[in-house]
Amino acid sequence: MTNPQSSVPAELIARSNRLGADAKNTNYAGGNTSAKGTERDPVTGEDVELVWVKGSGGDLGTLTEKGLAVLRLDRMRALVGVYPGVEREDEMVAAFDYCLHGKGGAAPSIDTAMHGLVDAAHVDHLHPDSGIAIATAADGEELTAKIFGDKVVWVPWRRPGFQLGLDIAESKERNPQAVGCILGGHGITAWGDTSEEAEKSSLWIIDTAAAYIEANSKQEPFGPRLEGYDALPEAERRARAAALAPTVRGIASADRPMVGHFTDTDVVLDFLASAEHPRLAALGTSCPDHFLRTKVKPLVLDLPPSASVEESLERLGELAVAYREDYQGYYDRHATPDSPAIRGKDPLIVLVPGVGMFSFGKDKQTARVAGEFYVNAINVMRGAEGLSTYAPIDEAEKFRIEYWALEEAKLQRMPKPKALATRVALVTGAASGIGLATAQKLAAEGACVVVADLDLEKAQAAAADIGSSDVAVGVRVDVSDAAAVQAMVDETVLAFGGVDLVVNNAGLSLSRSLLDTSEADWDLQHDVMAKGSFLVAQAAARAMIAQDMGGDIVYISSKNSVFAGPNNVAYGAAKADQAHQVRLLAAELGAHGIKVNGVNPDGVVQGSGIFAGGWGANRAEVYGVEEKDLGAFYAQRTILKREVLPSHIANAVFVLCGPEMTHTTGLHVPVDAGVAAAFLR
Repeated sequence: MTNPQSSVPAELIARSNRLGADAKNTNYAGGNTSAKGTERDPVTGEDVELVWVKGSGGDLGTLTEKGLAVLRLDRMRALVGVYPGVEREDEMVAAFDYCLHGKGGAAPSIDTAMHGLVDAAHVDHLHPDSGIAIATAADGEELTAKIFGDKVVWVPWRRPGFQLGLDIAESKERNPQAVGCILGGHGITAWGDTSEEAEKSSLWIIDTAAAYIEANSKQEPFGPRLEGYDALPEAERRARAAALAPTVRGIASADRPMVGHFTDTDVVLDFLASAEHPRLAALGTSCPDHFLRTKVKPLVLDLPPSASVEESLERLGELAVAYREDYQGYYDRHATPDSPAIRGKDPLIVLVPGVGMFSFGKDKQTARVAGEFYVNAINVMRGAEGLSTYAPIDEAEKFRIEYWALEEAKLQRMPKPKALATRVALVTGAASGIGLATAQKLAAEGACVVVADLDLEKAQAAAADIGSSDVAVGVRVDVSDAAAVQAMVDETVLAFGGVDLVVNNAGLSLSRSLLDTSEADWDLQHDVMAKGSFLVAQAAARAMIAQDMGGDIVYISSKNSVFAGPNNVAYGAAKADQAHQVRLLAAELGAHGIKVNGVNPDGVVQGSGIFAGGWGANRAEVYGVEEKDLGAFYAQRTILKREVLPSHIANAVFVLCGPEMTHTTGLHVPVDAGVAAAFLR
């Protein structure tokens, strides 16, 4: 139990947050920090020495006290006496649980031994690009001595674990003048008697390495420029990325669905425009934090940006087959009877010269972070090649970590994904009413959501209310404009890798009789609902077919698509058009695994943009009630006598697209509380 008055964990958290806030120091969720101190044991009343360590899976930049593991230092160090040797060192992780002080807190990480065994009050273990560049240089040991003198010690590569903790502790004991060490192939560790000293040592190592690289690197670490491989102009680059994205996502999702992220930063584009990028990419990453998130190496398109989209797509398909065969070979070369089953042979990083990088993961954050880690890896390669030769840890060691029993156990502890996890949803007319409720519901069930609306500001505000840009983004669209619709789909695939679930919800209504309905009234409603739904379905279906992952298209039609009510000839006809599109597209797109269904709402007054825009007043006048009572009026004319809310429509969309309705297409679901005249026949 941690004393809330103790300054030790507070100092540790503050230091961790400062270090983790700067990407030059460590990457997201990479590295760990610790502090030792004394507290009163509530059982004995005596002082006891403790070590606070950032727990497994946490992030330094956002670390809180809940993310710390707290262990009895005497018990942790007593493990040295029962350590069975490096061949059985994994057993020590379970032993950490018997060293915990109090209850709660985070699970101890594999690096706990490093922090507990090193004889220093404060220890930082970080993965800075500059430090890993030295750690992965072919002559890293010599460079370490040259750059840092005797203040930083070289520790040869060893897989993270108890033995590495013993190695670092011994190294510090033999070198009392040292403030830290470079861990071969991996990162850095630094220490100090105070939190301030440890932080100062960490930053000195990081900054000294970076300054040395800057001052001594060869002019072209990645070799000369490759003719014809320079980055395309931005607009052309992003258009090419959008054209490739669905197919690339399909390649990355052959074994299991993935969410994607795209980046075209200068770091990536410069790397891909250099002569040595094929060799370096094939060597793979080195730091365990890198390759656990990026796989051991990326898939690299071996065509220049001048190649056509069609040529690039064909070649990507060929390379995907070769990548899977290569990964199977990697697994077969190193797997033992005790190894976990192969987890998937698809790439997590796909590099396209002149265009950028696609990265993938189980959700958007994981995909984005994978891309960030590969940028880190590029920076590491640049530093190592600038001073020496990039020499990552060998393939067998990578396999030992990637298919480590402890890593497998960590994966098995992950919470069960939500029903729509890995799915990318696009909802039109989503800034209010049914569309907003649907976007909120789909996001709550695990989908990444694009909130599309004619009003960009409202779309972005609605997306921000749903969550971060890893969950939802807002875009502008006029669904009656084919170019705008394509731009919306392009933004969707660039934001999340592709599209799986489209909700055609954008709509409007003018309540007028046949004689009062103008040609412009008719065209407007048909342009938005009939034509707009067609354009959205067409553009989205192209992306879905390219992905080859199936998909869902849902039309928010209306009771009025089958019910003949007064004064809505244009609206009712447009909704009937939408309703038949459902049937037509269900028949056509089923061959691609794409389901097409519809929802027929009625009387959805609350939060409705249509009703707020004048339709409500007109409907109220038609039915002879006050506008404020319109929802209640609609409820009373239903069989169930219940008012229909936007959330009810959203629930129906979820059911149609969820895991329980995998064999249903061409269906219209009425959500109207029961209107007998609108029963489907």
